[in-house]
Amino acid sequence: MNAADSLSRMRNIGISAHIDSGKTTLTERILFYANKIHAIHEVKGKDGVGATMDSMDLERERGITIQSAATNVDWLDHSFNIIDTPGHVDFTIEVERALRVLDGAILVLCAVGGVQSQSITVDRQLKRYNVPRVAFINKTDRSGADPYRVQQQLCEKLGHHAVLVQIPMGVADKFAGIIDLVTMKALYFDGKNGETVREEEIPEEYKADAAAKRELLMDSATLYSDELAEAFLEGRETVEQVRAAIRAGTLSLKMTPVFLGSAYKNKGIQPLLDGVVSYLAAPTDRENQAVDLDNDEAPVVLKADPTLPHVSLAFKLEDGQYGQLTYIRIYQGSIRKGMELFNTRSNRRFKVGRLIRMHASSMEDIVEANCGDIIALFGVDCASGDTFTENDLHLAMTSMHVPEPVISLAIKPRDRKSADSLGKALNRFTKEDPTFRTFVDQESSETIIKGMGELHLEIYIERMKREYGVDLETGMPQVAYRETITQSVQFDYTHKKQTGGAGQYARVAGILEPNAESNYEFVDQIKGGAIPIEYIPACDKGFKACLVKGRLIGFPIVGVKCTINDGNSHPVDSSDIAFQLAAIGGFWQAYEKAKAEILEPIMKVSVEGPTEYQGNILSTVNQRRGVIVSSTEETSFCRVDAEVPLSEMFGYSTALRSCTQGKAEFTMEFLKYGKVPMSLAEKLRKEFLEKKKSS
Repeated sequence: MNAADSLSRMRNIGISAHIDSGKTTLTERILFYANKIHAIHEVKGKDGVGATMDSMDLERERGITIQSAATNVDWLDHSFNIIDTPGHVDFTIEVERALRVLDGAILVLCAVGGVQSQSITVDRQLKRYNVPRVAFINKTDRSGADPYRVQQQLCEKLGHHAVLVQIPMGVADKFAGIIDLVTMKALYFDGKNGETVREEEIPEEYKADAAAKRELLMDSATLYSDELAEAFLEGRETVEQVRAAIRAGTLSLKMTPVFLGSAYKNKGIQPLLDGVVSYLAAPTDRENQAVDLDNDEAPVVLKADPTLPHVSLAFKLEDGQYGQLTYIRIYQGSIRKGMELFNTRSNRRFKVGRLIRMHASSMEDIVEANCGDIIALFGVDCASGDTFTENDLHLAMTSMHVPEPVISLAIKPRDRKSADSLGKALNRFTKEDPTFRTFVDQESSETIIKGMGELHLEIYIERMKREYGVDLETGMPQVAYRETITQSVQFDYTHKKQTGGAGQYARVAGILEPNAESNYEFVDQIKGGAIPIEYIPACDKGFKACLVKGRLIGFPIVGVKCTINDGNSHPVDSSDIAFQLAAIGGFWQAYEKAKAEILEPIMKVSVEGPTEYQGNILSTVNQRRGVIVSSTEETSFCRVDAEVPLSEMFGYSTALRSCTQGKAEFTMEFLKYGKVPMSLAEKLRKEFLEKKKSS
């Protein structure tokens, strides 16, 4: 098989969805039907084994996916690189990293829950990277399942042109199989694990419904193929023409084919894999761009051609038992053992040692890999997001979106041995995960860790204990507050210092005003050289230095615009440092009068549970200063969407479980910064002043 042919037979796909929609269960079935594993294990590890892709002990115990895992399978002469991603918003960076390098995705939805809060987040990420997707409505066998409602929600809530390519034969406990609207055949899944797909004529009671739904499918598909439109009008359309039209619509991101089934009951998986082959993109179907670092970051289109110079992206790091494992996606060229590559960020060359093809936590050594492949390298010193090239090509792949952490926690090792191990653990985790940050607080000398949520930090603390044997004490979680100003104030500050010999002199005048557009903006309106041009950057530097720590509660200042319009200098006594200090003095002079206020992170919270607990759910949100945005009720199920301050969300999972008998669940993600109420602002100021006195 030539290189072009093997590229067209490759699919890099991700499986992403809301928590508990069945992503990992689906991946387990895909591995089984593609003969990658020989027995099916369930997610919660009821059989003592746990799902193949959840290789970390913590994942098996909690029944959730924490790290995205990669594997490779073969199906119908096609090679699939599959990445199973987490659903929890706390591990959103894992999803971002996976989507950055994928050519297609399976968006898994629950037939009962439908489009849930995390489905919306995942879909936004897919749109950010222009990833074509097919939807799979899972759990069609569950009571309350309604695939048609879910397809409707895909259109209304996510703005997809979602089109059913299959319909179910019965739902809930009557779910017997599916009808393929492209071939117009009924499919049944026989055998102990649904491994035998039986194709029959459509049963009489479903014929009318199937014909009506096929009509809708053809209406949509003909928009993407004139050839199909013509053939359809004459009644001579072929299965190949229909598939080609659906593929064209999917790759243009204007159509989402919808499949359905039940991964747990082993129904509908093989047709979904056929759909991945038919409708999702090969590496040659996507245009990938890099930027030329030698040419003012001009875009360069990369070609999926193994004969061109190598370009790849390191999208994920993992510290394995044999050293650092670097996952890379090859966009152009090929890679061989022993070849020399160039890291364009660090400007260092390195030799390729071991090349690995991953299957969850097990690995297979390979000698070479071509463009389109997702593989791993051993022992390469690099950071997440680095670009590797051949022949010193100075290109960089565009970086991925990294959200800011919203919660922090003070940690303290209990003994000397733990202190050494803690340093190693933090070094590794911050390198692996860009949303996990750490620093030492200058005032209290405490080690602070920051992350995306309580669960995120909880998992890392547990990993420090297990993987590094660190004995830790943890402080109270700390919210990432911010300070801002509400009024425009003029400043005019002169910095003078005479200490014998040359002194320091600088005068800076201007306006400090609120800025809704960005966190900080500097405007130079100096005319007639009142401040010499070489000192303007020093003023900017002085203002920036003030933003690090506000004077209300010691948190960063955001949303300010500093304009300088006048000043003065001295031919001998003026210097960079003098103007920096004058800018600092001017900033604080204005800040005192600018009616500063405290802002807190507001989270978008979505709570889902049985309808009989709706009153309890609403009261838990109201007690936490929450603003209810919407509340929807379906047969036996309700969802409450609200905006709640992060400081009120600590321990919410325990409160929610106890008032709903453990039947409700919630997700939250950062939404915006909002003003803190007066009473809380006073309390925070008092605490800050007391802490200042005691330090």
